[in-house]
Amino acid sequence: MASIQDPHQIHGGSDSAPTQASPPPGFSDLDKDDIIYDQHKGDDLADQAESQGSNLDDNYIVYKQHEGDAPADTAESKRVLRKIDWRVLPVLWTLYLIQYLDKNGLNYASAYNLQDDLNMKGQEYSWLATIFYFGYLIAQFPAGLAMQRLPVGKFLGATAVSWGIILMTTPACTNFAGIAANRFMLGLVEAAVNPGFVLVMSMWYTAKEQPLRLEIYYCTNGIATMFGGLIGYAIGHITTGLARWMYVFIIFGSLSLSAGLATLVLLPDLPSTAKFLTERERAVAVERVASNRQGVKNHNFKVDQVWQTLADPKTWILFILAVSAQVPNAAITSFTSLIIKGFGFGTLGTQYLQIPGGFVQFAALLGGGFICSKWPNSRCPTMIVANLICITGAAMLVGLPDSNQWARLVGLWLCFFQGLGFSMSLTMISSNIAGYTKKQLTAAILFTGYCVGNIIGPQTFRDSEAPGYHSAYIAMLVGYTVKLLSVVVLYIYMWGVNKRRDREAAQSGESREDIERAGIECGMQDMTELENKAFRYVL
Repeated sequence: MASIQDPHQIHGGSDSAPTQASPPPGFSDLDKDDIIYDQHKGDDLADQAESQGSNLDDNYIVYKQHEGDAPADTAESKRVLRKIDWRVLPVLWTLYLIQYLDKNGLNYASAYNLQDDLNMKGQEYSWLATIFYFGYLIAQFPAGLAMQRLPVGKFLGATAVSWGIILMTTPACTNFAGIAANRFMLGLVEAAVNPGFVLVMSMWYTAKEQPLRLEIYYCTNGIATMFGGLIGYAIGHITTGLARWMYVFIIFGSLSLSAGLATLVLLPDLPSTAKFLTERERAVAVERVASNRQGVKNHNFKVDQVWQTLADPKTWILFILAVSAQVPNAAITSFTSLIIKGFGFGTLGTQYLQIPGGFVQFAALLGGGFICSKWPNSRCPTMIVANLICITGAAMLVGLPDSNQWARLVGLWLCFFQGLGFSMSLTMISSNIAGYTKKQLTAAILFTGYCVGNIIGPQTFRDSEAPGYHSAYIAMLVGYTVKLLSVVVLYIYMWGVNKRRDREAAQSGESREDIERAGIECGMQDMTELENKAFRYVL
């Protein structure tokens, strides 16, 4: 096999010394000394990159201009990381907490006569949970393209403002048709949040740093479950004014509107343009992420990466994983109150008994994030353990008698481990997919599966089976089992690719440093993980 030397050679250009960085594609007519290696020609490099460098990362100019600088030492890297953490993570944490509350406002409202006030019958409540994800599904690919072409921070802030306004209009709905349209629009504008945050993770953090940071914001699912339960409990004590279910949407919508406005101001779009960093710190931020061998961001849509995405087995394993993970999701989002009520607990009990499940989710997410950041290549094993716990919980719901209400409630709480398994699958995109078009398309396909699962899930809760919902519990058990098998297949596939590439690299005789340098340059030239033979999957 041909040895890995440098990206120019990989792209088919002439040989060059492996210790030198090669010019990007399309620069063959330019003088290397003037454009690539001379830092005093930054303006020329920028002009040429704008006109000819569609393969180049949007942060490539900063990366190249500071390539000859002294590399950041450990102290400087940690200082820059702390500044990024304090700026980016609070925004993601707050926005994700509020969007989870918004998405699940239906669950809290259902305890306060929402169905009766809007004259809902039969499966109409289930359809409210489902129709949200039709909007979410339709918006996936347009949202992904928009986030590639537009400033990510501004786009996410604008969507948060939009869904806050939509949520605050929910009390104006007087029938099923009205609230169904409202839920569809809510799904439409919330579709960018999950894939957008995955892209933000890959733009600001190294692969090692991503699991813990992702779980720091994703653990708000558990916090929201606890916090939402407390709000629902407090709303239950309102005896005057509007119908109590209306306050759920008014409160959550107001919080979303405020958070969206703050996001517009605070969330930066790119490391290379972040105003809260100095020029040197911006270069360090880009250099840190370049080490992932994935680049940072490229706003050019590439058709060849579309075909690579569709032909990549990982894409469809992640799709199946997402579908199977989300079929059970309705049980711990839209139907939690009804399930607990079906166990024989009262109306207020349906609210505060959700709090332990939220704590389980919170602790599992943070614990899993810490483990996967502390010990390399532990992501798939962590997902497997989480899925086994979920299978145990679902089996308790299926197999235990109705009279054993507390044991069945424990089984439901165990199912809250599912957030850990699914959130770790998101790091498979942020850490293991390279080429920006391929990354956002893979995210869109995964979240299409997420939508399909969430469309199916509520329909397994048959009104005719209330309050037992036996079919739904069986569907949960099947979903967790398929998800477990998907994780195992994904692990074996990526492990095999890593081993093959390690053998090929050893046979090439190239030094580790040369291979790493070539891999980083390939990433900054927006090559995919399939093209970049220096890339290794994080397991």
